[in-house]
Amino acid sequence: MGKVIGFELNSQEPEKAAAFYSKVFGWEVATPKWDYWAVMTGNKDKAGINGGIGKGPSDFPHGTRIQIEVNAIDEVIAQAKHNGATILRDKMAFDDFYLAYLVDPTGIGIGLIQYKNNE
Repeated sequence: MGKVIGFELNSQEPEKAAAFYSKVFGWEVATPKWDYWAVMTGNKDKAGINGGIGKGPSDFPHGTRIQIEVNAIDEVIAQAKHNGATILRDKMAFDDFYLAYLVDPTGIGIGLIQYKNNE
C-alpha cells in the first residue's frame, strides 16, 4: 500500500514562499539542496507531515503535490499508466531514492518516491 509521506509546494519564488511559511506557521526550513527547501511542520512532541518547497517547473509552476511512498516504482508507474495516469517526469534517480511525477486521470498531480533501501 502506498502511503503519503510528504508534500511539495511549487512556486516561482521559492525563497519568498519558504520565508512566508516559516514566519506564519513556524515551519523549519532547511538550506536548499537541488533548489529544494526541505520543511518540517512538526516536532518530537507533535507530529506533522513534512515536505518541501521548490521552484516549480514549466509543467507545474505553482501548486501542491502529495508524495506517495511505493516499494516498486516501475510497477506503480506502469499500473498508473494502465489506469489512465499521465507521466510528467518518469523515474529519476537521486542519491537515496527514485522519484516520478504523474497526473491522475482527474488532473491531480502526485509524486511517487521509492527509497533505494527498498530495492
